Amino acid sequence: MPGIDECLLEAMRLPGARGAALVDWTSGLALGTVGEAPGGDHETAAAEAAELARLAAEHGTFTARRADQPPVEDVIVSNADSYHLLRFIDTSFDSSVFLHLWLGREEGNLALARIRLGEMAARLVLG
Repeated sequence: MPGIDECLLEAMRLPGARGAALVDWTSGLALGTVGEAPGGDHETAAAEAAELARLAAEHGTFTARRADQPPVEDVIVSNADSYHLLRFIDTSFDSSVFLHLWLGREEGNLALARIRLGEMAARLVLG
C-alpha cells in the first residue's frame, strides 16, 4: 500500500499531469506535493483548492447521504488549458483530505485520471 510520496509520484505518471498534491481541506495545508503548482506556489494552490473542497463538502446539496462514505467523491474544475481534479480520500479518521491533480487539457485524459485517482485513493495509506 503506497504512502503519500508514492501516491503522488504515481499520479504524475498520468498523461498530462502537471502537478499533484495531498491537501487537508480543513486547514488548507499541503501534506505532500510533486510537480508544478497552479500559479507557481504549492501552498497557495493547496489553500485555494481546500476552499473549493470545503465548499463542496460542507453543503448538503453536494454531499453523500451515507455516513460511511466521504462527503464528496470528486470535484472537477475545467478551464481553457487545464483540468483540476480533487479526489476525496476515505480515511479511518475524519476524512478531511483530498488528492489534487492538475492536468494539461491537451495531453490529459480526464476520464482516465478520475478512474486512476480513485484507485490510488483507495490504496493510499495515511498515518
